[in-house]
Amino acid sequence: MDAKTIYDTLEKEFPGKISCFKEEVLDPYLSVSAPAIVEVCRYLRDQPGLEFEVLSDLTAVDLPKENKLQIVYHLYSYSQRHQIVLKADLPREEPRIATVEGVWSAANWFEREVFDLFGVFFDGHSDLRRILLPEDWLGYPLRKDYVEEEEYDGISTQRAPLVEKLLR
Repeated sequence: MDAKTIYDTLEKEFPGKISCFKEEVLDPYLSVSAPAIVEVCRYLRDQPGLEFEVLSDLTAVDLPKENKLQIVYHLYSYSQRHQIVLKADLPREEPRIATVEGVWSAANWFEREVFDLFGVFFDGHSDLRRILLPEDWLGYPLRKDYVEEEEYDGISTQRAPLVEKLLR
């Protein structure tokens, strides 16, 4: 099934919750209303002919000029041999969205990584805590307004830019 057919199917099934289809890109995508993410994902997994049994990636994009964080879900169906990308927009202040851990168990670590690096809270997640950084780390390093502390736990975080090292 091609991306346009997937979009048309979702738009019909979830009126007003699906929008912004982009087909002329490397990975075709569509936008999903954040409150509908779980029901849309469950439908994509369970519906005959769609059968997206794999969440191959879940990440985020910080868009400060638009004052939002965008959660990006890459889905794949081995049985149907098709793929689609879903995007859900959240406000930068207190970004929250329901976990899709109950749809795909792989979401557990993906969501923890997004929480750790972007500060997105996944409501209903079974173990939402930092996965890459120490629990007492301040801030979210992949946000574009992040300013690294000069020191962490008595260790300097200052270092020469990598480009300078390569030019020597």
